[in-house]
Amino acid sequence: MLEPPTEHHRVTQFELFFDLVFVFAFTQVTALMAHEHDAASVLRGLTVLGILWWSWAPYTWLANRARADRGLTRLGMAFAAAAVFVIALAMPDAFAHTSGPNRAAFLLVACYLIVRVIHVGLSVLAAGDNRHLQWVTIRTFAISLTPTFLLLFLGATLGGSIQAWLWIAAWFVDLTLVLLVSRGGKEWRIGSVVHWAERYSLVVMLAVGKSVVSVGVGLREVEVDTGAVAGACLAIGGAFLLWWTYFDRFAPAAEEALALHTGAARAVAGNRAFLDLHYVIVAGVILTALGVEGVMAHITDSEPLGWFGALTLCGGVSVFLLGTVLVWLQRTGNLLVGRTVLAVVLIPASSLYAVLPPVAGLSGALIIGAGLLTFEARSHTFENTIASSVSERNSDDCLG
Repeated sequence: MLEPPTEHHRVTQFELFFDLVFVFAFTQVTALMAHEHDAASVLRGLTVLGILWWSWAPYTWLANRARADRGLTRLGMAFAAAAVFVIALAMPDAFAHTSGPNRAAFLLVACYLIVRVIHVGLSVLAAGDNRHLQWVTIRTFAISLTPTFLLLFLGATLGGSIQAWLWIAAWFVDLTLVLLVSRGGKEWRIGSVVHWAERYSLVVMLAVGKSVVSVGVGLREVEVDTGAVAGACLAIGGAFLLWWTYFDRFAPAAEEALALHTGAARAVAGNRAFLDLHYVIVAGVILTALGVEGVMAHITDSEPLGWFGALTLCGGVSVFLLGTVLVWLQRTGNLLVGRTVLAVVLIPASSLYAVLPPVAGLSGALIIGAGLLTFEARSHTFENTIASSVSERNSDDCLG
């Protein structure tokens, strides 16, 4: 009923369809963050993004063990995609200012449970005759999701300000317990490195695509004149730099670094660098998209950008860069110095961006981003690290 993929298996078209649901979901996340233009709204948005992440990420494991476009896997993932879409529909009303039960929050929690139950059921089937892997899958699901679901349900019941904190706790509990329980799962394997890396690259691409959509959303009520066109071109240039920062050298090098591992070590490395840390990268892009949307809404103004727009724009890029730094550090043990410095500098720099006109802020961001990429290209940052890792591995093989 479930067809295992080959070692060189790549992402299927059905997985691309599954991911398209998250385009709408990402749009809903930014709308939730922008609702009141305050830290609480951003925190709620990041919390829901975490729920979305754990609705999506486990299916990368599933599709690496069973072809997503065949048999029960395809049917189950289709139902899961529908449930994720309902989660996105429920987002705008999932947080209420008043205390008490929240119907939209209950709907979101119920659909999240459905997504996770479908995943564990398909994963048990994908394990085939491997009883130990089946047991590890069920145990991981039961231990991690039970307290998570209870916290989410309690938050939906109580409502008000306590709901956000309970849901944040639920997300951290889920993440922590999965990490702890999966440490003993020596049966986990990443069969196709190409497929694994492609899945995470595609979700980053969707997030970058959301930043492009944000340009148009921000310009909806702006008269299309020379200033608006210039600002739109600058914003698209910024989205291109996000793409370049991740896809040009970083993504291929991260995939190559993962391929240097085998067996259980590869599974652990894939979990840490991709399943866990890529949430930081995606969150950074979504925050950047939120900032871009605000910038474009005032692109023709001569007034300062303001604190919210400056913090989300600079903070989003900073989080995105920090995510790539953490992934690279986890995979190779080497620090991306240029990205680290820029990620740190951008936070205090937001105070300068807050008093600049939107066009000036975008122009400055483009210049800084282009400078970083030029530095990395000339210093051969990624190529040198991978070459060193391959050399060390060959030396170890010879000694062995």
